[in-house]
Amino acid sequence: MDYQPLKIPDVVLMTPKVFGDERGFFLETFRQSEFEKHCGNYTFVQDNHSKSAKGILRGLHYQLENPQGKLVRVTRGEVFDVAVDLRKSSPTFGQWVGATLSEENKQMLWVPPGFAHAFYVTSDEAEFQYKCTDYYAPGDEYSIRWDDPDLGIDWPLKGEAPRVSEKDGNGLLFRDAPGFE
Repeated sequence: MDYQPLKIPDVVLMTPKVFGDERGFFLETFRQSEFEKHCGNYTFVQDNHSKSAKGILRGLHYQLENPQGKLVRVTRGEVFDVAVDLRKSSPTFGQWVGATLSEENKQMLWVPPGFAHAFYVTSDEAEFQYKCTDYYAPGDEYSIRWDDPDLGIDWPLKGEAPRVSEKDGNGLLFRDAPGFE
């Protein structure tokens, strides 16, 4: 596995070694000892799997009292995945990074606790899987608007505005969103 810190160094793009032949392929998607060496000592407690159609945007989501680190990957289709630093003490507070994750490149993105996370589906549909470092807590969920002018995320939109949930459509502006100390 190749671990590449992005512009915000705590967010890490992971590229697995893929071994393939005429029968198919094999790859290792997670090894605790290597993950700790490159990303930190975290324990995953929940795995999630979602399916979305083209043009769907989910996020920018985070939990404040029960912050979740997320190790995300796409097993079908393609998404543009984004992490926004919400740690007020960080030199990269309010900055974002993005990566294209797909079934072809088989890359994964580590989004640590203290970040808002979102993805936009660029293929006809996508299946998105992720491991979380804390449990989902319904009363502790926040959403920042995907089109927040202060963040200025450069989404690779395909024509019309993305489809979002009612909750995400009513998300907070970054300047009004509670962050991490």
